[in-house]
Amino acid sequence: METTIHKLKGANMDIDLATPANDIAWQQDACPWNQAESTNIHRCAVKNVSLCPHFRGVEYLDTLLCSFPISPQQTSKDA
Repeated sequence: METTIHKLKGANMDIDLATPANDIAWQQDACPWNQAESTNIHRCAVKNVSLCPHFRGVEYLDTLLCSFPISPQQTSKDA
């Protein structure tokens, strides 16, 4: 049986990839931009606040698409 996947606009969620591993109960990769700068200030998508210029969406099942370190201008035609 074929599964239909709908791409729906308007999701309002928080994705930070900056929470320390011992503070969450699931496996999570670290933000490559934060790692490159030895910080934890960058967030992917913060509800009603901001969207990272490297954020390219979310794939099933909870896989974040990130273009870092390529500049957002280079990838904008692909987004």
